[in-house]
Amino acid sequence: MTTLAMPDVPSHLQTFLAFDFGLKRTGVAVGNRLLRSAQPQPTIRAEGDARFTEVAARLREWQPDALVVGVPFHPDGAAHENTVRARKFARQLHGRFGLPVFETDERYSTTEALQSGARDADAQAACIILEQFLRSLP
Repeated sequence: MTTLAMPDVPSHLQTFLAFDFGLKRTGVAVGNRLLRSAQPQPTIRAEGDARFTEVAARLREWQPDALVVGVPFHPDGAAHENTVRARKFARQLHGRFGLPVFETDERYSTTEALQSGARDADAQAACIILEQFLRSLP
């Protein structure tokens, strides 16, 4: 699993599925390296194993090359409870599905999504996370 530094992403990894992890809802977006854009997908409104059942369905639908998980931090960069939870989710994704998982700093993604008037702030936050990640690629 790759951490928050500039991602060293092999150029053959083209399609990504991104997640804005939450305890009750997980935003989802799909995007690709060529266009460096993301499209929101329906938010997963499930917990525990049911969440991973939904993730598996999205993986079958989109066949991504890799996954991206937004990891939240306090404004000063300090970790908090949700930082730990998001990283655990990233490890579980890698362990269950065997795909490369990249973590990216997602501070303010939900705030930005809400300010933009998104109908589904979780899915829009996942788009913001994925587009930020895609812009960081060479």
